Amino acid sequence: MQWYAVYTQPHAEPKALEHILRQGYSAYLPRYRTKVSHARRRQIVLRPLFPRYLFAGIDRATMPWRPILSTAGVTDVVRAGDEPAPVPAEIVTAIRERETAGAFDRLDARQMLRLDELVRVTTGAFEDMVGRLVELRDQDRIVVLLELLGRAVRAQLRAEVVEPA
Repeated sequence: MQWYAVYTQPHAEPKALEHILRQGYSAYLPRYRTKVSHARRRQIVLRPLFPRYLFAGIDRATMPWRPILSTAGVTDVVRAGDEPAPVPAEIVTAIRERETAGAFDRLDARQMLRLDELVRVTTGAFEDMVGRLVELRDQDRIVVLLELLGRAVRAQLRAEVVEPA
């Protein structure tokens, strides 16, 4: 069996995965866990590691690859010319191992933040403002230097409401 990258419709990775599996192919959708806030609730969700892509395992000796092209949620198969371009099995195995170990998870918002770098506020009163990260307080609080009314103002924010600019 050889792995191939499948290009999906926007936000249709789970649908394409389900339909590819139903047709008897092997398939793998790498995902990471992340925290999202909605309506004052925080929850952990799974998101595709490679948006709009998943891997299909096909034994070309016994299975044709072209039916994947007409699968619900699929746009195309990544190809080199007219033939699908194989993805080395070692790469897929390495991605699976790292996913299982949680290496791709984005649960701690502070992991992506570095002192003295620019950050953008994503929600709240300072939404879309860019400032400089000056302090990491405790587990979920940071201090950002924002430009307000011509002055630099220190704002203490939750780490999850900022992202690298």
